[in-house]
Amino acid sequence: MFYRLRGTLIHTEPGMAAVECGGVAFKCLTSLSTQRALPRQGEEAILYTYLNVREDALDLFGFATISELNCFKMLTAVSGVGPKVALAILSALKPEQIAVAVATGDSRALTRASGVGPKLAQRIALELRDKVKKLQSSGAMPEMPAGQVSASSNTSAAVNALAVLGFAPSDAAATVAKFDGSLPVEELIRRSLQSMDPEKHGKK
Repeated sequence: MFYRLRGTLIHTEPGMAAVECGGVAFKCLTSLSTQRALPRQGEEAILYTYLNVREDALDLFGFATISELNCFKMLTAVSGVGPKVALAILSALKPEQIAVAVATGDSRALTRASGVGPKLAQRIALELRDKVKKLQSSGAMPEMPAGQVSASSNTSAAVNALAVLGFAPSDAAATVAKFDGSLPVEELIRRSLQSMDPEKHGKK
């Protein structure tokens, strides 16, 4: 229903930002990462949004980047992970850090988030890795272009991580191919995100 809000930031408080668009102020629940990226009150703000529909409420969530929004959607698709837990994870870790943790099986990294214990962290890593494996088995994850991308584990992990963030595997593979496969996984992801769409990933 809502894709993006662009308007004046009129109020913030922990976990929430209000953006006024055309005389209507929208209350958006946010992560700490998004709040740190917000401008000062009275300035223009852009948030990518997700509307969560419940029987007793309509909750609008807002994120500074597309990758954070995609990561939120992926996290809340995991059994036992609700919006509150997803925001806690995104407040403790950047989307690329979450994607790296999933792609490399480092569930311990997810326990840095408040309310996420070892069992839940393992479930998140397992379920999201299974999603990537299904893409691979279905042929949706393409072969690495010969001569463009090395067969390093860093390259494979970066492509898998971008798939976790909701990007098309073919786009992820083609983008990662532009960079040195010996770079750390998180750096490959960061550069790929910027290359895919600088505006939507926080670069103006």
